[in-house]
Order: sequence, then structure tokens, then C-alpha cells
Amino acid sequence: MLLKAILYIIFTFVSIWALDSVNINNVFKKNKYYASRVLYLMISVSLSYLVVNFMYDFLGYANIF
Repeated sequence: MLLKAILYIIFTFVSIWALDSVNINNVFKKNKYYASRVLYLMISVSLSYLVVNFMYDFLGYANIF
């Protein structure tokens, strides 16, 4: 379980770094900066959740650990 928590932390930062190149502010109305940041954070947490579960299941099925 500790491994999964560490993977969540690592992949959250990786997904934030990867999403940093996407400009989602153009999708929102003018002066809605905080709403775009909340969506940015939700997308990055969701993406890291999906990646960690995939990696954890993949490594578990491959009997690597």
C-alpha cells in the first residue's frame, strides 16, 4: 500500500508537469482563472489515478513484486 501511495505522489507531479504545456485558459470565460486551475488539478489527479492503477495492476499480474 505504501508503494501505491508513493506512485500516486510521483505520477501526480508527472501529470502536472505534462499538463503544463496545455493552455486550458482559452476554454474558459474571461476572469475565470481559479476555475481553470481547479479543472487543471482535477484532470491531473484523475490522470495520475488511472496511470497508477494501470501500472500497479500490470506489475501485479506480471508477478514483478
